[in-house]
Amino acid sequence: MEDSDRSIIGSSIVPFRLVFLMWLSYFLLDVYHIGFDLPGIYPRSLKGILGIVTSPLVHAGYVHLLSNTIPVLFLGAMLFFYYPRIAQWVFLRSYFVTNVLVWLLGRGNSSHIGASGIVYGLAFFLIFFGIFRRDRLSLIISIVVLLFYGTMFYGLLPNDPRISWESHLFGAMVGAWTARDFRKARIE
Repeated sequence: MEDSDRSIIGSSIVPFRLVFLMWLSYFLLDVYHIGFDLPGIYPRSLKGILGIVTSPLVHAGYVHLLSNTIPVLFLGAMLFFYYPRIAQWVFLRSYFVTNVLVWLLGRGNSSHIGASGIVYGLAFFLIFFGIFRRDRLSLIISIVVLLFYGTMFYGLLPNDPRISWESHLFGAMVGAWTARDFRKARIE
């Protein structure tokens, strides 16, 4: 990414596109009265494979949608602004690897929807990247993310049968694993 592209607005393009698709999907599913669980991930079932791509776009209500919108924008913009060379790979892993793991290992007989897996992937990447790299900027980013999203650790445990804690757990694992993989990468 060239220096001229390195702006908050430029860094927000990918996260904004995802958020736009999330809101568009919500309105289309609402207008056409399509069940919100239909495009979700159904673990280990053929009908659930499509959910690997579509589930982050689908939310159970405005509160669910809004609770993922702000972190996707904030964490995504931080990722693309501070780590432009690796941001796309981190984002893609947080999206697809997390959802593949949910499809393979998640609770059966349920539909897993929402962008929480991506949120956890991005947050845990930003937290663990600082720990693994140990450079000043990455450590500061880790601390900022912990201050804003430190309570996310509670979401890794099953506490509500309606919430896909598996998406949270696998997103966190993918984020930490990706941070370890890229710890020596050139980031600018």
